[in-house]
Amino acid sequence: MRDAFLRRDLWDALANLREDAAPRWGRMSALQMVEHLSWVFHMSTGLAPVACLVPEGRRQRFKTLLHDDSEMPRQFRNPALAAGLPPTRHEGLEAAIATLRVDVARFLDQCRDAPAAVHTHPVFGPLDADEWSRSHFKHVYHHLLQFGLVHAVSVDGVSPEP
Repeated sequence: MRDAFLRRDLWDALANLREDAAPRWGRMSALQMVEHLSWVFHMSTGLAPVACLVPEGRRQRFKTLLHDDSEMPRQFRNPALAAGLPPTRHEGLEAAIATLRVDVARFLDQCRDAPAAVHTHPVFGPLDADEWSRSHFKHVYHHLLQFGLVHAVSVDGVSPEP
């Protein structure tokens, strides 16, 4: 399911993202959100090494989020972004989405070729390919919800919002 989401559903959703889309919560623009996703895929493949600033005892509690069906909290604060979002790197959304495609493909290839590879997440600490896949699914879904590109699904499978 996570693999199909990253190979197909993500792109179907992003096809409906407009450059001027307003988020339902948070401060990111559409372009910042797509570039943010690319940055996290870079972390998961070792291209953007980060330190985990969360103490070991708290990491394990946070990691339980990867193994349940709950959504990420809407105002989740990534400690690696405490100073704010970096400046955008792409001229527009189309170029950023093209870069994200490359980054997602690189991650999926690494999952296939080196599933035991471990890279650090700024909140969860060291993660292997399966844990990164779980993290990406929740993280990407969270940001697609943020821009109204997917529906929130409750525990009983009923969509509570458009």
